[in-house]
Amino acid sequence: MFLLLKGIQSMNKWLIALLRNDSLLLSLVYTVGHIFIAAVCAVLITGASLQLATIDALVEPIINGFWFYFLHVGWKKISSKHDYT
Repeated sequence: MFLLLKGIQSMNKWLIALLRNDSLLLSLVYTVGHIFIAAVCAVLITGASLQLATIDALVEPIINGFWFYFLHVGWKKISSKHDYT
């Protein structure tokens, strides 16, 4: 029982550390949603096979996910230097 509690505490610390980096979490959520939406759109708009649509839906949003992460990190750095209140 002690080992189980120790494991849960350790997992909580890991989760808290992950959630502190909100840019990474936001980018991951955005990317997963984008992959799903891109696959559905490719099938509906172009009539592509689900396999081809899924490949396309994986490549493009992953690249956009990296772009969004770096954009968000940069945005936070720039906005923290200025007081917009």
